[in-house]
Amino acid sequence: MMQGKQAKMVSPTQERAILGYLATTRYPARDQVMLLLSMKAGLRAKEMASLTWAMVTDAAGQVAEVLHVPNRASKGKTGGRTIPLHPDLQAALVLLQTARADMATPERPILFSERGGGLSRATVRLWFHRLYTSLKMDGCSSHSGRRTFITRAARRVSQVGGSLRDVQELAGHTSLAMTQRYIEGDTEAKRKLVALL
Repeated sequence: MMQGKQAKMVSPTQERAILGYLATTRYPARDQVMLLLSMKAGLRAKEMASLTWAMVTDAAGQVAEVLHVPNRASKGKTGGRTIPLHPDLQAALVLLQTARADMATPERPILFSERGGGLSRATVRLWFHRLYTSLKMDGCSSHSGRRTFITRAARRVSQVGGSLRDVQELAGHTSLAMTQRYIEGDTEAKRKLVALL
């Protein structure tokens, strides 16, 4: 929940550095998917923990071009949505599926613990806390990737002929006001916008 201080955003440079660091961890394929689910799909910790292979694969069992988040995996009764997969996330999911071929059946969780079971929402939050703490990224949390995703989408949506309503739907928010609370302002963009008026 977004109360009090908001999670810090992650810059593109920081994102690349984190992905490089995650390539050296014990479970690099899983860990990179976790970060990308946050940064490139804007998922909440609960949604990441609830993801199964059926939600990202097609009828043939191949990683699809979209991710389906059903209401039961989301927040509330209307949080379910379909999110197009970013190419980086799609590629990371293919790598993870290949590495875990024996465990990548439709009903199995995508994110797994050392014992092979799924991760809880609390474990996902803790994973992000430890990641950002180890990289000395103060103010970042499991919500940082989601906030970064929503802000980046809001800044670029007009370039593809969309609106903030599209960003709201990608985020799974019931109100546009909630989506707007996630979006970080940009002083330079405001200056350029006013100059156009």
